[in-house]
Amino acid sequence: MKFLRIVLMFALLMALAITLSATPSKDESFVDSDGGDDDNDDHSQVEPTSLREITSRFLAQKPRTVMTCNKYPRVCRVAGSPGPDCCKKKCVNVKTDKLNCGKCGKKCKYSEICCKGQCVNPMSHQKHCGGCNNNCNKGSKCLYGMCSYA
Repeated sequence: MKFLRIVLMFALLMALAITLSATPSKDESFVDSDGGDDDNDDHSQVEPTSLREITSRFLAQKPRTVMTCNKYPRVCRVAGSPGPDCCKKKCVNVKTDKLNCGKCGKKCKYSEICCKGQCVNPMSHQKHCGGCNNNCNKGSKCLYGMCSYA
């Protein structure tokens, strides 16, 4: 029991030491990238004195405005966008999206995928066997997602 009490006191002292070392004191001066001291600069903002002030300021900030494609349709054509089409305020590609196949709101069935804007079953479709644009050779059939299974 005495050992447990000593370990608990040690843990509390470590937590206190970490907390005190994490908050900067008022007499610390930091050097800017231009080599000048912080004391000579005129700051329009008051520096926070505790971690609690930083947290409360962070939570009090207004949320950033999000650019949705229903207001800004060009957002979907930017590099890295999921697709060039806008469906329900989201950028999608209607040629490959299973929830918006061919047009907004058209969902493919559970076993189907969206290829070139059409819902197809990849387990039995001749031109999309096992995946989009996987065409089986002439004379072979698509079974279980493979050409010439048998």
